[in-house]
Amino acid sequence: MREMGKCRKLWCRQVSERPGTMRPTTTRRRMMTSAAILAVTALSAAFLAGCGGKAETPAAVAAAGDGPLGAYEETLVCAAGRSTIANPKFPEGDSYEDNAYTRYVKDVLNVEIRDEFEANGADYDRQVSLAIASGELPDIMQIGSKDLLDELVENDLVADLTEAYEEYASDYIKEIYDSYDGRCLGQASYDGRLMAMPGTNLDGAPCVTYIRRDWLDKLGIRIDEDGDKCISIEELEMVAAAFLEQDPGGSGKPVGLAFAPYLTADDYGGSGYTMNAVASAFGAFPKVWLADEDGEVYYSSTSPQMKEALGKLAQWFRDGILDPQFGTRTWDDITALLTNGQLGIVFGPWHIPDWLLNNVRAMDDEADFAAYAIADGEGRVNVTHSNATGGYMVVRKGYSNPEVLVKLVNLYFDEMVNSTALAEEHPDVYDYINQGVDGTARVISLEVNAYTSLLDDYEDIRACVAGEIAEDEVHTAESRSIVESVKKYVENPSEAGVTDWAKNVSRMEGVALIDRMMETGKFCWETPVFYGVTETMRMKSANLGTLEEEMFVAIVTGSKDIGAFDEFVATWEAQGGSQIRTEVQEAVFGEEE
Repeated sequence: MREMGKCRKLWCRQVSERPGTMRPTTTRRRMMTSAAILAVTALSAAFLAGCGGKAETPAAVAAAGDGPLGAYEETLVCAAGRSTIANPKFPEGDSYEDNAYTRYVKDVLNVEIRDEFEANGADYDRQVSLAIASGELPDIMQIGSKDLLDELVENDLVADLTEAYEEYASDYIKEIYDSYDGRCLGQASYDGRLMAMPGTNLDGAPCVTYIRRDWLDKLGIRIDEDGDKCISIEELEMVAAAFLEQDPGGSGKPVGLAFAPYLTADDYGGSGYTMNAVASAFGAFPKVWLADEDGEVYYSSTSPQMKEALGKLAQWFRDGILDPQFGTRTWDDITALLTNGQLGIVFGPWHIPDWLLNNVRAMDDEADFAAYAIADGEGRVNVTHSNATGGYMVVRKGYSNPEVLVKLVNLYFDEMVNSTALAEEHPDVYDYINQGVDGTARVISLEVNAYTSLLDDYEDIRACVAGEIAEDEVHTAESRSIVESVKKYVENPSEAGVTDWAKNVSRMEGVALIDRMMETGKFCWETPVFYGVTETMRMKSANLGTLEEEMFVAIVTGSKDIGAFDEFVATWEAQGGSQIRTEVQEAVFGEEE
């Protein structure tokens, strides 16, 4: 395998350099995050071709009002497939079918949402598969797989949204998609026809290392002496050893570092409790397809850099710094270590204070976290660009009013975001935002945000908290809500709630870290060359993924030495990896003449 090429220049222009920018913020930057993308099982073309049912029986068309938010003259009923979570934080009496967001749709658009099915995680995937198999698709439905969208389009099961988008999408929504330079809409288009509304996926910046600041202070440990928010592998190791030896949480059973048994993740949102932050410091990007300087594709999990990163974890395991129960601890087990005061270092996306570290604060009102990026030996923070598309929403072919999906996008991601009167006109919706009700409560649980939105919003929040702009100059309702929380915490930490603390840490530590990395040019970007699914991947990926996970755990725990990594690469190649690499090479660069 070839060594990874030199740091590549970020390809994306700042939006401030493009015509038609979205809103006049102080700075326009590129970036990131992602909401977690659903994985959906792809069915065979022959199986899909036999589907019938609703797609063949269009209903009477309801008259839609003019414009992006024109209400229907008569109530339009729209049956939805809903992806849910176990605890969306609904107020008492609300449900997925009847909540502030669905009532908002009824009030503004005169559309009544009826859930054809609701399911969580893998159960949702199965519901989608069953709906397709029976030919009984809901009117609108979320899917996470480009492979599945390919199958649906190939078998003529979803509505063409080209005209609906052109006629009904608001200027703001069109500008959002334009900020990705065609990468989002392009993935949802076939022969120039738009066949789905894609979710957007901002760039995943570094997997953040959150460290208990109160423990650092208690032990008198100083890191990041130059204040650039970067730490080295050696500093991480030193802090972990100190927490293990001195037990600042007083638990009696401290743990230095802990990782989930699957060790790596292929997306930013799923990077919690993984080794991705450590791997990137060695120049490895697990589960990502890259190309070297000679234009040859490679799978970064099989690279020499990955071997080096695993070697470091194996050393930590031998030294006792890494959790001796690694490989058997579940996600919930590691969360318990955090909340019980046994673990003071955690890795994940910038937003984990909002839904994970808040549990630590709830148990210990002295708990506080500082955010750091792990730099490589040359002081760079290695990161990869994310897939610009974060899932899709489709309309079944034959539904009377396919434009309703476009109107829903306008409502949730333009009107709701930019309204300055939301608190007065739709107070229950505003309360949902303040209370952190999960985004799955919306009919569309995907995100549709401008490429620069995370750092644009942070700039608003930072400037308002600093008194540089008034609260009514903050552009979005969510940002105004966050400003209120951050101010509550900054002005009186002892009286602020856990949610106020969490929003302060996630933005003023997590996003502030990303902002600083951008400003100081610390990021060294790699651009993945392939996000799709090849023919051999469909047949071999599950087994290859199991091989990878089991071998990595074996190497870290010492049941196999680091030399076994080379054996793993050879086995991976022989069991389908070599053919997959050939298919990816052809998909990216075309067949050799």
